[in-house]
Amino acid sequence: MSRRPNAKTRTRSIRTRLLVFVSATLVVVCVAMGLITTLFQRSYLMGDLDDRVRSAAERALGGASSHRDTDDDLAFLRDAGQPAGMLSARLDEDGAIVSAAVVVPGAPARDLSPGQRTALAGVRADDAMHTRAVPGLGTYRVTVLVSGGVRVLAGLPMADVQDMISKLVMIETGVAVAGLAAAGCVCAVVIRRQLRPLGRVAATAAEVSRAPLGHGEATALARVPERDTDPGSEAGQVGAALNRLLDQVESSLAERQRGEERMRRSEERMRRFLADASHELRTPLASIAGYAELMNRGTDRVEPVLAWRRVSAESARMTGLVEDLLLLARLDEGRPLQSGEVDLAALVAEAVWDARAAGSGHDWQLELSLDAPVSVTGDEVRLHQVVANLLSNARMHTPAGTRVTASVESADGRCVIRVRDNGPGIPPTLLPTVFERFTRADTSRSRADAVSGGSGLGLAIAAAISAAHGGHIQVNSVPGRTEFTIDLPAAMAAGVEARAVSGNGASV
Repeated sequence: MSRRPNAKTRTRSIRTRLLVFVSATLVVVCVAMGLITTLFQRSYLMGDLDDRVRSAAERALGGASSHRDTDDDLAFLRDAGQPAGMLSARLDEDGAIVSAAVVVPGAPARDLSPGQRTALAGVRADDAMHTRAVPGLGTYRVTVLVSGGVRVLAGLPMADVQDMISKLVMIETGVAVAGLAAAGCVCAVVIRRQLRPLGRVAATAAEVSRAPLGHGEATALARVPERDTDPGSEAGQVGAALNRLLDQVESSLAERQRGEERMRRSEERMRRFLADASHELRTPLASIAGYAELMNRGTDRVEPVLAWRRVSAESARMTGLVEDLLLLARLDEGRPLQSGEVDLAALVAEAVWDARAAGSGHDWQLELSLDAPVSVTGDEVRLHQVVANLLSNARMHTPAGTRVTASVESADGRCVIRVRDNGPGIPPTLLPTVFERFTRADTSRSRADAVSGGSGLGLAIAAAISAAHGGHIQVNSVPGRTEFTIDLPAAMAAGVEARAVSGNGASV
């Protein structure tokens, strides 16, 4: 069973943890400094006190040595200059106290009581300092000195040292508390200010997390402010990294949306393609089936010759449509075309002659602006089909008498074929989809006959063949001028002899 974290642990922010850690560190430092200061000060004061005790003991030993005849004489305590509170005792050879007294300010030395003497008993003459708690007098620092058979015990009170150390501890405690309070406030302010950028980064991340990234359109995501992306700070590095991540997320969302849009358009084109192809194929099939049914019922209903002509025409129409669809399918699969050197000037000239023979009601023109042969590497049959489709398109969608001009140019390693006319132009609503399959100015699928209109695949085939040759096709159309431009890479064949082509603007 997993343990759920305590609520207090969950809500403890990094700001609180930093403040607690810094405060605890300051407390430890202050306590350590107070202890070290107190110990050094106590050591110094105790050393000074021990020196004074030793001096007092030496003076007492000198006074006692001048009265050797009396073992219990403490007359030296009455000498001037004895510090207040000093006590002294005469010891026998066994270290037992014979007599003991304490200096009282403004009064004669007072003898110690038996209990006080007991507290001083047992101090050895080892030239060391000893601490004894004397009842009624307090804590004393004492020592025993021996000289010429004379033993003297002397001691001074530790009250002054203890009071001074107590005051030092109190002062240090007060200063430490005040310093810790001030440092805590400063740390809280500094930590809060330094963590504000991180808070803004977190707010940005929280705002992004609420955005509907899993569905819907890709929208602009919030960004960390520029001032919070300074690479010199850790929070700035986090902010900059978050911005880079959001850039990548936005790019991915935009790409996903574009992919979904492409998929929707592809599905829509596929549905439209299937519907249009079905209707285009159904029309000739229905005609063939109708004429076959009429002929089956008897020759009195329809002329056999007319019926066969209509069946042949519809069959040719259906065959052409199927072949166009197969060609588009091969180009979509990227199947290689025939490759060879193609003279575009000759190819366009042949296509114009063919168009003139098919539609004598138009004014067909050929323009060549060349200083050298215009050659490309590709499939001559398919390139001829592209130009033928454009000329056929101009013939079918412009009235009689319209001038249709085909031209060939060469510049900067590119070959350009232009087919323009001065007809009514392409409707603006049709221009964006003019190279899509089954796009027709006449959106109805019915045809009066097999040659009255195209299937809507001619321009799609032209665009696909141009792309297969490494080029592209485009159209510009306004009323009175429509121009299709095919841009192809020129063939870089070595050893081709330059020949000038005259007759710019030659009329056919």
